[in-house]
Amino acid sequence: MDDIEHINSGRRDFIYIATGTVATIGSGFVAWPLIDSLNPAADVIAKSKIEIDTSLIEVGQRITVNWGGKPVFISHRTAREISEAKADDNVKLIDPATDAQRVQVEEWLIVIGICTHLGCVPLGQRLPVNRGRWSGWYCPCHGSVYDTAGRVRVGPAPRNLDLPPYEFAGNGIVKIG
Repeated sequence: MDDIEHINSGRRDFIYIATGTVATIGSGFVAWPLIDSLNPAADVIAKSKIEIDTSLIEVGQRITVNWGGKPVFISHRTAREISEAKADDNVKLIDPATDAQRVQVEEWLIVIGICTHLGCVPLGQRLPVNRGRWSGWYCPCHGSVYDTAGRVRVGPAPRNLDLPPYEFAGNGIVKIG
């Protein structure tokens, strides 16, 4: 009698293990489409990286590009702007950062063009109307002023303009994202 119970016990264990294995694999097949649907769509991935030919941007010129639905300011800084930014490395700042910490190549400043106070888009201060002391950007909504290194100098903004991930790929191409 013990031999029959031992055989039935072995069969029962096999059925439990086989049922558990099938249930686990079946759950994976059901869950995979749900998990995969959480990945970003192809059009979103395509917008996540952009390439800009900086050889077309003249010294002193600023352009705005769209990256991931955000404006990105690319400034080809003049020697004067670079020297002004470096001269202010040791002054008291709201969000302390040196010019070298804000740029990879000193001629190029690349920042996300969204005010860190309430998310407005600051205006470039090259226009005579908006020209400020630091020649950077001015947010007209609440008066935040940024210098030529994108550092907040005056106003309610709590931190500097954010830096996007970028790299210089050579041949005048910068890759953002």
